[in-house]
Amino acid sequence: MARYTLCALLLFAAVAAAAGGASTDADDILIRQVVPEGEVEDHLLNAEHHFSTFKAKFGKTYATKEEHDHRFGVFKSNMRRARLHAQLDPSAVHGVTKFSDLTPAEFHRKFLGLKPLRLPAHAQKAPILPTNNLPKDFDWRDKGAVTNVKDQGSCGSCWSFSTTGALEGAHFLATGELVSLSEQQLVDCDHVCDPEEYGSCDSGCNGGLMNNAFEYLIGSGGVQREKDYPYTGRDGTCKFDKSKIAASVSNYSVISLDEEQIAANLVKNGPLAGTLLVPFPLHKRNYIEISV
Repeated sequence: MARYTLCALLLFAAVAAAAGGASTDADDILIRQVVPEGEVEDHLLNAEHHFSTFKAKFGKTYATKEEHDHRFGVFKSNMRRARLHAQLDPSAVHGVTKFSDLTPAEFHRKFLGLKPLRLPAHAQKAPILPTNNLPKDFDWRDKGAVTNVKDQGSCGSCWSFSTTGALEGAHFLATGELVSLSEQQLVDCDHVCDPEEYGSCDSGCNGGLMNNAFEYLIGSGGVQREKDYPYTGRDGTCKFDKSKIAASVSNYSVISLDEEQIAANLVKNGPLAGTLLVPFPLHKRNYIEISV
């Protein structure tokens, strides 16, 4: 398999490409579990129906009646929170998701694996780019540089998906070939530590950092295709096969948090590795934009 040496970009900012697809409320009554003013009590009285629909849709089962009742209480609390969020941000669609029976603390523990961010002293800063004549809209998905949406499952491996996403885009720009790269290789094999932060090491489903992951890829020689090292969503023994490397990293750069520089780097250099603050996922669909 051909090997490619690429320059990946690292962005530490709460930024992501717009996401979402066509959908209609009529197609799915759960898209909006947001009720008008004055109907809160009526909505909660019907919570059992919504909880039953939720369990059926997402295959939820509970071992005991106590666990079932606890999860029902959490579900009702989350519906109240979704309604409040809808009032604060009507541009997003809030309601039932597969996480609706989890408390915020449980969701954070199971799914948010990004370690505290601190850049290493040797991190290379991206050069300042001109920002005149930036397009009003730009989406690398339209140009074939982004793979399909992936699901990390119940594993705090978001950092590995951010890393491969940027590298998949860089690989596409360098070769014209869109290849889905292996997050599981990073989960299993990457244990690089941030030299500037004691104990801040990549540790699979227990979290990691993109800059550590890029350092690992530079040292290991690269990353395999996802089909050769498929994702399991669990910590496992490293099975990295150097003969199957699909893409390599020569270096990475840290981009300014200035929004115009983020936009300029996105347009010029391809998809970026970034992080999002996700307090709790009560919205089903949202659009996150950079204003320039």
